[in-house]
Amino acid sequence: MDNNFKDKTVIITGASAGVGAATARRFAQDGANLVLVARGRKNLERISEELGSKTKVLQMPMDVADPAACVNLFKKTEFEFGDIHVLVNNAGYHERGPLEKVKADDLGLMVDVNLKAPILLTRLAIPYLRKVDHAAIINVASLAGRTPVPGAATYSATKFALRAFTFAVADELESSNIKLAAVSPGPIDTGFIMDNIDIVTDLTFSQPLSTAEEVANEILNLAINDKRERSMPPVSGLLTTLTYLFPALGRLVRPMLEVRGRKVKRQLKAEMRAKAQRR
Repeated sequence: MDNNFKDKTVIITGASAGVGAATARRFAQDGANLVLVARGRKNLERISEELGSKTKVLQMPMDVADPAACVNLFKKTEFEFGDIHVLVNNAGYHERGPLEKVKADDLGLMVDVNLKAPILLTRLAIPYLRKVDHAAIINVASLAGRTPVPGAATYSATKFALRAFTFAVADELESSNIKLAAVSPGPIDTGFIMDNIDIVTDLTFSQPLSTAEEVANEILNLAINDKRERSMPPVSGLLTTLTYLFPALGRLVRPMLEVRGRKVKRQLKAEMRAKAQRR
């Protein structure tokens, strides 16, 4: 696949805000036909209207945890646009807190949205993607899927599993036209984290913030290059690898990282309060 997605069709889940919306804008710049998937109809309509003047957009308000809706997604996309070239599994759900305090329904929803949905959507996408010369499936994982994160046990587990799934299926399809890869960002400056800043772990904020646009650029790059994963930022990817391989090292440096994270969190909260006062 070259670096021009003109008239190629890209499905993006979780497309109504944050990384999903930024990814939609990035592919729209390259002329891709967009299939935008999200549960929130209002925000989905807003981003679809924004990009509808630049490219063809199909709105799919649906729950990715609904298998029947996932089947219909591909049927409707093929009917609307014909070939399908890229699937971006971006939709995510995170209920933060110690495991014993998280509701059972929320535990199940994290598994359904973060893991079961990408697995099913990937399975459903493969027959459609085989029909084109070059295709890609990009899964949005997390640095939390590279090393365990206390206070995010289930979320971390789903992202660990999503990475393993991505690499295993990439090997299965190595000789095919379909490329699989994962982007593993640290904290991202979106509502996914910033709207819940008080309950996000200090450890999370010990790592540099990426922007949604930076992640979107990496998603597009992964759809065309030969990389299997992109950690963001790279130094955080190295750190998470070391702390995973050497758990004692992780326990040793965690207090220092948490101190740094608390300082960053205080600064961010002060900036947010100042911004709110200027409005």
